[in-house]
Amino acid sequence: MAVHDTEENGRTKLTRQCLYSLIPLIDRYQHRVFIIDNGSCSATKMLLSEVGQLIGFDVLTNDENIGTAAAINLAWRLRRPGENAIKMDNDVVFRQNSDYWIKQMEEAIARDPRIGIVGLKRKDCIETPWNENPFYRSELYLLPHQPGERWIVGEKVNHVMGTCQMYSSALLDKIGYLWQPRLYGFDDVIAAARCHAAGFINVFLPHIEIDHIDPGGTDYQKWKERHAGEDFVNALTIRDQIERGERPYYYNPYEA
Repeated sequence: MAVHDTEENGRTKLTRQCLYSLIPLIDRYQHRVFIIDNGSCSATKMLLSEVGQLIGFDVLTNDENIGTAAAINLAWRLRRPGENAIKMDNDVVFRQNSDYWIKQMEEAIARDPRIGIVGLKRKDCIETPWNENPFYRSELYLLPHQPGERWIVGEKVNHVMGTCQMYSSALLDKIGYLWQPRLYGFDDVIAAARCHAAGFINVFLPHIEIDHIDPGGTDYQKWKERHAGEDFVNALTIRDQIERGERPYYYNPYEA
């Protein structure tokens, strides 16, 4: 989780809600949790220290905001062989324990190795099998199943929104690390295209409930939208180039 909270943007309260929803859900003996602090305010630093003692996560600290993708990459450098990796935002609240949502994400990847990115679906996402726009038209399917296993319905989509995603180890071995044009925006869109280009699929698990708690409409949100919007055409061009095989899907900023 990358965190950039300032006194001006007032996001410490969102980070607090998110982290406290995780406290009863995370098994520190099974899951490694990394918070990447992108130059946050003192209130968030105190919060991370406080909650870190309860969950047992590691904090990687940057003196300034280096952006979402670059921050997440710092944690993914510590990924172990064969380890899937979750990328999540700090403005989401979870309703089920990790035995439910983390294990089902892991199980989905284990059952269907074609899955590169599996995500939890926000309630404001518009992907449906009946959407008239082909980009947002999805396909429901039953994941491979053996007698005695629970049935899991997956939703194949073009793009898994980046609020809470798990990237399979096989995908990360093939595509490397996250990339985005600027500090915010399009890292998930471009990752979805890279996933397709590498021969994998993107899937939601729509039955797992999460709540996006950022109310929007803030000056900070408007700034992020303008900031990302300046690269809108460029980002979609890059996405299309990757999908067509005209641009490499592999990215590793740590290679010489």
